[in-house]
Amino acid sequence: MKAMQLAAPGGLDQLQLVDLPAPAAPAAGEIQVRIHASSLNYHDLGVVLGRAGAADGRIPMADGAGVVTAVGAGVSEFAVGDAVVSCFFPQWQSGAEVPFDFKLVPGDGVDGFAREFVNLPTTAFTHAPKGWSHAEAATLTTAGLTAWRALVVDGHLQAGDTVLVLGTGGVSILALQMAKSMGARVIATTSSSAKAERLRALGADEVINYKDLPAWGDAVLAATGGRGADIVVEVGGPGTLPQSIRACTPGGHIALIGVLTGFAGDVPTVEMMRKQQTLKGLIVGNREQQQDMVRALEQFAWRPVIDSRYPLQQMAEAFARQKAGQHFGKICLEY
Repeated sequence: MKAMQLAAPGGLDQLQLVDLPAPAAPAAGEIQVRIHASSLNYHDLGVVLGRAGAADGRIPMADGAGVVTAVGAGVSEFAVGDAVVSCFFPQWQSGAEVPFDFKLVPGDGVDGFAREFVNLPTTAFTHAPKGWSHAEAATLTTAGLTAWRALVVDGHLQAGDTVLVLGTGGVSILALQMAKSMGARVIATTSSSAKAERLRALGADEVINYKDLPAWGDAVLAATGGRGADIVVEVGGPGTLPQSIRACTPGGHIALIGVLTGFAGDVPTVEMMRKQQTLKGLIVGNREQQQDMVRALEQFAWRPVIDSRYPLQQMAEAFARQKAGQHFGKICLEY
Protein backbone atom coordinates (compact mmCIF):
# COMPACT_ATOMS: atom_id res chain seq x y z
CA MET A 1 0.00 0.00 0.00
CA LYS A 2 1.01 3.62 -0.49
CA ALA A 3 1.80 5.65 2.60
CA MET A 4 3.46 8.94 3.50
CA GLN A 5 6.19 8.89 6.11
CA LEU A 6 7.93 11.74 7.93
CA ALA A 7 11.66 11.52 8.51
CA ALA A 8 13.08 13.02 11.70
CA PRO A 9 13.55 15.80 12.65
CA GLY A 10 10.66 16.85 10.43
CA GLY A 11 9.98 19.47 7.77
CA LEU A 12 7.91 19.55 4.60
CA ASP A 13 10.94 18.33 2.66
CA GLN A 14 11.11 15.27 4.93
CA LEU A 15 7.80 13.80 3.74
CA GLN A 16 8.30 10.75 1.55
CA LEU A 17 5.83 8.55 -0.32
CA VAL A 18 6.67 4.88 0.32
CA ASP A 19 5.33 1.39 -0.37
CA LEU A 20 4.50 -0.58 2.76
CA PRO A 21 3.00 -4.05 3.22
CA ALA A 22 -0.77 -4.01 3.33
CA PRO A 23 -2.19 -5.20 6.66
CA ALA A 24 -3.37 -8.78 7.07
CA ALA A 25 -6.90 -9.72 8.08
CA PRO A 26 -8.16 -7.74 11.09
CA ALA A 27 -7.95 -9.35 14.50
CA ALA A 28 -10.92 -9.92 16.80
CA GLY A 29 -12.59 -6.61 17.63
CA GLU A 30 -10.89 -4.81 14.74
CA ILE A 31 -11.97 -3.51 11.36
CA GLN A 32 -9.91 -2.98 8.24
CA VAL A 33 -10.51 0.36 6.54
CA ARG A 34 -9.50 1.51 3.08
CA ILE A 35 -8.68 5.15 3.80
CA HIS A 36 -9.76 7.48 1.00
CA ALA A 37 -9.35 10.96 2.50
CA SER A 38 -7.81 13.05 5.23
CA SER A 39 -7.94 16.73 6.09
CA LEU A 40 -5.23 19.08 7.31
CA ASN A 41 -5.23 20.66 10.76
CA TYR A 42 -2.73 22.92 12.49
CA HIS A 43 -1.93 20.03 14.82
CA ASP A 44 -0.85 17.99 11.79
CA LEU A 45 1.18 20.93 10.49
CA GLY A 46 3.00 21.10 13.80
CA VAL A 47 3.80 17.40 13.58
CA VAL A 48 5.20 17.52 10.04
CA LEU A 49 7.25 20.65 10.84
CA GLY A 50 8.91 18.72 13.66
CA ARG A 51 7.42 20.65 16.57
CA ALA A 52 5.92 17.52 18.17
CA GLY A 53 9.09 15.44 18.07
CA ALA A 54 7.37 12.60 16.22
CA ALA A 55 9.30 9.36 15.80
CA ASP A 56 11.35 8.85 12.65
CA GLY A 57 9.16 7.31 9.95
CA ARG A 58 5.90 8.46 11.53
CA ILE A 59 2.86 8.23 9.25
CA PRO A 60 1.08 11.59 9.77
CA MET A 61 -2.55 12.75 9.71
CA ALA A 62 -5.07 12.51 12.55
CA ASP A 63 -8.13 12.59 10.27
CA GLY A 64 -9.09 9.57 8.21
CA ALA A 65 -12.25 8.60 6.34
CA GLY A 66 -12.91 5.58 4.19
CA VAL A 67 -14.73 2.27 3.77
CA VAL A 68 -14.68 -0.88 5.88
CA THR A 69 -13.16 -3.68 3.80
CA ALA A 70 -13.06 -6.46 6.42
CA VAL A 71 -14.22 -7.08 10.00
CA GLY A 72 -12.65 -9.20 12.71
CA ALA A 73 -14.36 -11.74 14.92
CA GLY A 74 -16.99 -10.36 17.27
CA VAL A 75 -17.53 -7.10 15.38
CA SER A 76 -21.19 -6.13 15.09
CA GLU A 77 -21.12 -2.31 15.01
CA PHE A 78 -19.64 -2.15 11.50
CA ALA A 79 -20.04 -4.17 8.31
CA VAL A 80 -18.08 -4.38 5.09
CA GLY A 81 -18.99 -1.40 2.92
CA ASP A 82 -19.73 1.00 5.80
CA ALA A 83 -18.36 4.52 5.46
CA VAL A 84 -16.42 5.46 8.60
CA VAL A 85 -14.41 8.33 10.05
CA SER A 86 -11.62 8.18 12.60
CA CYS A 87 -11.56 9.43 16.20
CA PHE A 88 -8.90 11.90 17.37
CA PHE A 89 -8.64 10.33 20.83
CA PRO A 90 -9.41 6.64 20.20
CA GLN A 91 -8.86 5.84 23.88
CA TRP A 92 -11.39 8.48 25.04
CA GLN A 93 -14.75 6.85 24.49
CA SER A 94 -16.84 9.00 26.84
CA GLY A 95 -16.82 10.66 30.23
CA ALA A 96 -15.08 13.58 31.85
CA GLU A 97 -11.65 12.02 32.38
CA VAL A 98 -9.98 13.85 29.53
CA PRO A 99 -6.66 12.97 27.87
CA PHE A 100 -4.04 15.69 28.19
CA ASP A 101 -1.31 14.50 25.83
CA PHE A 102 -1.02 13.16 22.29
CA LYS A 103 0.66 9.82 22.97
CA LEU A 104 -2.18 7.84 21.37
CA VAL A 105 -3.35 10.42 18.82
CA PRO A 106 -3.03 9.08 15.25
CA GLY A 107 -0.42 10.92 13.25
CA ASP A 108 1.38 12.12 16.37
CA GLY A 109 2.12 9.58 19.10
CA VAL A 110 1.18 6.66 16.83
CA ASP A 111 0.92 6.23 13.06
CA GLY A 112 -1.92 8.11 11.40
CA PHE A 113 -4.04 7.92 8.28
CA ALA A 114 -1.73 9.00 5.45
CA ARG A 115 -1.89 5.42 4.15
CA GLU A 116 -4.28 3.39 2.08
CA PHE A 117 -5.22 0.67 4.60
CA VAL A 118 -5.35 0.38 8.37
CA ASN A 119 -6.47 -2.26 10.89
CA LEU A 120 -7.71 -0.76 14.16
CA PRO A 121 -10.20 -1.54 16.95
CA THR A 122 -13.78 -0.54 16.22
CA THR A 123 -13.47 2.07 18.97
CA ALA A 124 -11.11 4.08 16.76
CA PHE A 125 -13.92 4.94 14.31
CA THR A 126 -17.52 6.05 14.09
CA HIS A 127 -19.90 5.86 11.17
CA ALA A 128 -19.61 8.79 8.77
CA PRO A 129 -22.70 10.92 8.05
CA LYS A 130 -24.86 9.25 5.42
CA GLY A 131 -24.42 10.74 1.94
CA TRP A 132 -21.19 12.58 2.72
CA SER A 133 -18.10 12.15 0.57
CA HIS A 134 -14.97 10.76 2.19
CA ALA A 135 -13.29 14.18 2.00
CA GLU A 136 -16.28 15.84 3.68
CA ALA A 137 -16.33 13.20 6.42
CA ALA A 138 -12.58 13.58 6.98
CA THR A 139 -13.12 17.18 8.12
CA LEU A 140 -15.00 15.96 11.20
CA THR A 141 -12.38 14.08 13.21
CA THR A 142 -10.57 17.19 14.43
CA ALA A 143 -12.15 20.42 13.18
CA GLY A 144 -15.76 19.25 13.12
CA LEU A 145 -15.77 17.73 16.58
CA THR A 146 -13.88 20.71 18.00
CA ALA A 147 -16.56 23.06 16.67
CA TRP A 148 -19.35 20.78 17.91
CA ARG A 149 -17.93 20.53 21.40
CA ALA A 150 -17.28 24.27 21.61
CA LEU A 151 -20.86 25.08 20.65
CA VAL A 152 -23.02 22.23 21.88
CA VAL A 153 -21.22 20.22 24.56
CA ASP A 154 -19.43 23.02 26.43
CA GLY A 155 -21.27 26.10 25.13
CA HIS A 156 -24.82 24.66 25.44
CA LEU A 157 -25.89 26.49 22.29
CA GLN A 158 -29.54 27.50 22.09
CA ALA A 159 -31.52 28.88 19.18
CA GLY A 160 -31.32 32.66 19.29
CA ASP A 161 -27.83 32.77 20.82
CA THR A 162 -25.14 34.90 19.23
CA VAL A 163 -21.92 33.10 18.28
CA LEU A 164 -18.63 34.78 17.41
CA VAL A 165 -16.17 32.91 15.17
CA LEU A 166 -12.67 34.12 14.36
CA GLY A 167 -11.20 33.85 10.89
CA THR A 168 -11.87 31.40 8.07
CA GLY A 169 -10.07 28.21 9.08
CA GLY A 170 -11.74 24.84 9.30
CA VAL A 171 -12.99 25.05 12.89
CA SER A 172 -14.39 28.55 12.43
CA ILE A 173 -16.22 27.78 9.19
CA LEU A 174 -17.69 24.55 10.56
CA ALA A 175 -18.75 26.40 13.73
CA LEU A 176 -20.45 29.05 11.58
CA GLN A 177 -22.35 26.39 9.62
CA MET A 178 -23.34 24.43 12.71
CA ALA A 179 -24.44 27.50 14.65
CA LYS A 180 -26.57 28.84 11.79
CA SER A 181 -28.23 25.47 11.26
CA MET A 182 -29.17 25.42 14.96
CA GLY A 183 -30.79 28.86 14.88
CA ALA A 184 -27.98 31.07 16.15
CA ARG A 185 -26.92 34.50 14.97
CA VAL A 186 -23.28 34.42 13.85
CA ILE A 187 -20.71 37.20 13.81
CA ALA A 188 -17.42 36.44 12.05
CA THR A 189 -14.08 38.20 11.80
CA THR A 190 -11.71 38.24 8.84
CA SER A 191 -8.94 40.34 7.32
CA SER A 192 -10.15 40.19 3.71
CA SER A 193 -13.10 41.75 1.91
CA ALA A 194 -13.22 38.75 -0.45
CA LYS A 195 -13.39 36.35 2.50
CA ALA A 196 -16.01 38.58 4.11
CA GLU A 197 -18.28 38.07 1.11
CA ARG A 198 -17.82 34.30 1.33
CA LEU A 199 -18.63 34.38 5.05
CA ARG A 200 -21.84 36.28 4.34
CA ALA A 201 -22.72 33.76 1.64
CA LEU A 202 -22.42 31.00 4.26
CA GLY A 203 -24.86 32.84 6.48
CA ALA A 204 -22.77 35.12 8.69
CA ASP A 205 -25.05 37.88 9.96
CA GLU A 206 -22.21 40.33 10.61
CA VAL A 207 -18.60 40.31 9.39
CA ILE A 208 -15.92 42.47 11.03
CA ASN A 209 -12.58 43.17 9.37
CA TYR A 210 -10.08 42.97 12.23
CA LYS A 211 -7.39 44.76 10.23
CA ASP A 212 -9.64 47.76 9.75
CA LEU A 213 -10.93 47.53 13.34
CA PRO A 214 -8.18 46.26 15.67
CA ALA A 215 -10.54 46.81 18.63
CA TRP A 216 -13.01 44.37 17.08
CA GLY A 217 -14.37 43.40 20.48
CA ASP A 218 -16.04 46.81 20.64
CA ALA A 219 -17.39 46.25 17.12
CA VAL A 220 -19.03 43.02 18.31
CA LEU A 221 -20.59 44.89 21.22
CA ALA A 222 -21.88 47.55 18.84
CA ALA A 223 -23.36 44.90 16.54
CA THR A 224 -25.21 43.32 19.46
CA GLY A 225 -26.54 46.46 21.08
CA GLY A 226 -23.87 46.32 23.78
CA ARG A 227 -24.70 42.80 24.86
CA GLY A 228 -21.94 40.76 23.23
CA ALA A 229 -21.69 37.18 21.98
CA ASP A 230 -23.02 34.29 24.03
CA ILE A 231 -20.35 31.91 22.73
CA VAL A 232 -16.93 32.81 21.34
CA VAL A 233 -15.02 30.20 19.34
CA GLU A 234 -11.53 31.43 20.21
CA VAL A 235 -8.96 29.96 17.81
CA GLY A 236 -6.32 32.70 17.98
CA GLY A 237 -4.97 32.37 21.50
CA PRO A 238 -3.14 35.10 23.45
CA GLY A 239 -3.18 37.65 20.65
CA THR A 240 -6.97 37.59 20.29
CA LEU A 241 -8.19 36.49 23.72
CA PRO A 242 -8.42 40.02 25.21
CA GLN A 243 -10.72 41.10 22.36
CA SER A 244 -12.74 37.90 22.72
CA ILE A 245 -13.27 38.64 26.40
CA ARG A 246 -14.34 42.15 25.44
CA ALA A 247 -16.73 40.77 22.81
CA CYS A 248 -18.31 38.11 25.04
CA THR A 249 -21.51 38.82 26.95
CA PRO A 250 -21.67 38.77 30.76
CA GLY A 251 -22.09 35.14 31.74
CA GLY A 252 -21.00 34.03 28.28
CA HIS A 253 -18.74 31.16 27.25
CA ILE A 254 -15.34 31.38 25.54
CA ALA A 255 -14.08 28.13 24.00
CA LEU A 256 -10.28 28.37 23.98
CA ILE A 257 -9.11 26.22 21.07
CA GLY A 258 -6.21 27.70 19.17
CA VAL A 259 -2.68 28.97 19.60
CA LEU A 260 -2.33 30.67 16.23
CA THR A 261 -0.96 33.83 17.86
CA GLY A 262 1.34 32.12 20.34
CA PHE A 263 1.47 30.01 23.47
CA ALA A 264 1.30 32.60 26.26
CA GLY A 265 0.19 36.16 26.86
CA ASP A 266 -1.57 38.64 29.11
CA VAL A 267 -5.21 38.02 30.03
CA PRO A 268 -7.53 40.83 31.20
CA THR A 269 -8.69 38.82 34.20
CA VAL A 270 -10.55 41.71 35.82
CA GLU A 271 -12.88 42.14 32.84
CA MET A 272 -13.45 38.39 32.59
CA MET A 273 -14.18 38.17 36.32
CA ARG A 274 -16.42 41.22 36.29
CA LYS A 275 -18.41 39.79 33.39
CA GLN A 276 -18.47 36.33 35.05
CA GLN A 277 -17.53 34.59 31.84
CA THR A 278 -16.53 30.97 31.41
CA LEU A 279 -13.19 30.38 29.69
CA LYS A 280 -12.64 26.70 28.93
CA GLY A 281 -9.85 25.07 27.00
CA LEU A 282 -10.65 22.09 24.82
CA ILE A 283 -8.90 19.64 22.54
CA VAL A 284 -11.35 17.99 20.12
CA GLY A 285 -13.67 15.54 21.97
CA ASN A 286 -14.58 11.92 22.65
CA ARG A 287 -16.13 9.16 20.57
CA GLU A 288 -19.58 9.48 22.13
CA GLN A 289 -19.64 13.19 21.28
CA GLN A 290 -18.58 12.37 17.72
CA GLN A 291 -21.45 9.90 17.38
CA ASP A 292 -23.89 12.56 18.63
CA MET A 293 -22.46 15.05 16.13
CA VAL A 294 -22.79 12.64 13.20
CA ARG A 295 -26.46 12.01 14.01
CA ALA A 296 -27.11 15.75 14.13
CA LEU A 297 -25.24 16.51 10.91
CA GLU A 298 -27.35 14.00 9.00
CA GLN A 299 -30.33 16.31 9.62
CA PHE A 300 -28.74 19.31 7.91
CA ALA A 301 -28.46 20.03 4.19
CA TRP A 302 -25.08 21.82 4.22
CA ARG A 303 -21.68 20.24 3.69
CA PRO A 304 -18.23 21.28 4.94
CA VAL A 305 -16.40 23.89 2.88
CA ILE A 306 -13.43 22.26 1.16
CA ASP A 307 -10.87 24.79 0.07
CA SER A 308 -8.75 22.47 -2.06
CA ARG A 309 -7.95 18.79 -2.66
CA TYR A 310 -4.54 17.18 -3.15
CA PRO A 311 -3.41 13.62 -3.86
CA LEU A 312 -1.41 11.88 -1.15
CA GLN A 313 1.90 12.41 -2.96
CA GLN A 314 1.34 16.20 -2.87
CA MET A 315 1.00 16.38 0.91
CA ALA A 316 3.89 18.85 1.19
CA GLU A 317 2.18 21.22 -1.25
CA ALA A 318 -1.05 20.94 0.73
CA PHE A 319 0.72 21.85 3.97
CA ALA A 320 2.52 24.71 2.25
CA ARG A 321 -0.87 26.18 1.35
CA GLN A 322 -2.07 25.78 4.92
CA LYS A 323 1.10 27.32 6.35
CA ALA A 324 0.69 30.33 4.06
CA GLY A 325 -2.82 30.94 5.40
CA GLN A 326 -4.29 31.01 1.92
CA HIS A 327 -7.20 28.66 2.58
CA PHE A 328 -10.88 29.20 3.30
CA GLY A 329 -12.29 26.11 5.01
CA LYS A 330 -10.57 22.73 4.90
CA ILE A 331 -7.69 21.45 2.81
CA CYS A 332 -8.11 17.74 2.04
CA LEU A 333 -6.05 14.84 0.77
CA GLU A 334 -7.78 12.24 -1.38
CA TYR A 335 -6.29 8.83 -2.23
